[in-house]
Amino acid sequence: MSFLKSFVMGALRLLRPGVGQLGTYLPRPIHNYFSGYDAKFYDEKLPLISIVVPTYNQGQFIEQTLRSIIDQNYPNLELIVVDGGSSDNTLNIIKQYEAHIAWWVSEQDSGQTAAINKGFMQSKGEIMAWINSDDLVASGALHQVANYFIKHPKTQVVYGDRILIDEEGFEIGLWILPNHSDRVLKFADFVPQETLYWTRKAWRHTGGQLDETFRFAMDWDFLIRLSKNHLKISHLPKILGLFRIHHQQKTSTQLTSLGHQEMQLIRLRELGFQPGRWQINANIASFLLAAKLNEIRYRFCQKIGAHA
Repeated sequence: MSFLKSFVMGALRLLRPGVGQLGTYLPRPIHNYFSGYDAKFYDEKLPLISIVVPTYNQGQFIEQTLRSIIDQNYPNLELIVVDGGSSDNTLNIIKQYEAHIAWWVSEQDSGQTAAINKGFMQSKGEIMAWINSDDLVASGALHQVANYFIKHPKTQVVYGDRILIDEEGFEIGLWILPNHSDRVLKFADFVPQETLYWTRKAWRHTGGQLDETFRFAMDWDFLIRLSKNHLKISHLPKILGLFRIHHQQKTSTQLTSLGHQEMQLIRLRELGFQPGRWQINANIASFLLAAKLNEIRYRFCQKIGAHA
């Protein structure tokens, strides 16, 4: 019986995609997943992108985050940093990159969501995003996103695929997503937040701020509001961000407590009932299957490319 159970569990692990998991393999150097951006549009046509970086005592990582944004060499960038009054070396790093930052502040606030809202109040960009100060923007992502919005003017929100990295910056997983599903969004949030970009029009349509009553699932709540306003949300099949897993990270420390509570609240609000685990699984099964097929296809193409 133990052999059968082990066999079934092993089979399920093989069938489960990286999507939804916080790492699926041992640390390895980051593979070169990044392709060049489409330079069809001249730089002067590229829209202003406002990126808010909320931070608090992330001196270990924030320089890498800022460099990942600045090194995009995107010509129309508004970089905003909102620090919650850090006591580590965060301020020294912010000052080091002050020439690249449009606006920054360091003062006590009521939390991450309030910090993000504070930053966006200072922003002017046609395209908006926030990047947490332990995550990274993938090479070429800003050009990819800008050109996608130019080519698809009906799209108001776009997000991509992600690499998961550990504390040392080694790759530990991949999320290769299928097409966006508003139906699945009511049951689970599989949108990689650090790859999410939206238009100012979409921001205004949803009230022009994140809901500060949410401290963990503010991005899911925001996505739900975007969806309910019938704004077109598209998945761009490109690696747009790197999501860092580490022991001080909110996803790692609060997922089973505050995170679970807020996710249950959103499900109850949107569905009108509290779904059990089997109901959630049944409604996301086809999405995860599509993700697994995408992942297999992606790995195969990478392997073929490496031997070409």
